[in-house]
Amino acid sequence: MEPPDPTAGNERLTATTAVLLLVLLAAEGVTILSIRPLLSEHIVIGLLLIPPVVLKLASTGYRLLRYYTGAAEYVAKGPPHILMRLLAPLLVVTTLTVLGTGVAMLALGPRHHRDVLVGLHKTSFVAWFVLMSVHVLVYAPRLPRLVLSGRTLGRRAALVGSSVAAGALLAGATYSLAGPWVHRAHDHERDGVGRYLSVLR
Repeated sequence: MEPPDPTAGNERLTATTAVLLLVLLAAEGVTILSIRPLLSEHIVIGLLLIPPVVLKLASTGYRLLRYYTGAAEYVAKGPPHILMRLLAPLLVVTTLTVLGTGVAMLALGPRHHRDVLVGLHKTSFVAWFVLMSVHVLVYAPRLPRLVLSGRTLGRRAALVGSSVAAGALLAGATYSLAGPWVHRAHDHERDGVGRYLSVLR
């Protein structure tokens, strides 16, 4: 009986985490379409995303480390396509910038460096969206096969589920920081309705 292929387990964990991230990112995308009334949901989902993103970066980073340190199984597996290797650092940087600026805005509140942080958040999101779109187009067709194959689906699901639980704890522990932003968004929305009604009178 052949020993299990460690590269396959790593690849399946990465794929399973990716499926979760696609679901959460789709939900986050919905909130962007109507950001002011859905700002609370936008913040909660953003916080939920952080541990699964860390898990995926750890999984892909582990593969990278093993490949470049000469682990036989990973060298035999080979590197990703050259285009994806070139895009990967940019995708990591933009991902960390989007999440980092979001956390910074939450921690500092709307009264401190708001314009700079919001600008960085939006700009990095646009760059991230372009890079992520390429990433998804390349790797998404493989996800069903990778997620459903192998005997470790239960363990992978437990690990990915644990990252969601960690995200929920993070969101619960820090959501009070969102109060000033949510109140500001509601005030802007109410002011907008007030101006609209004054025009109708």
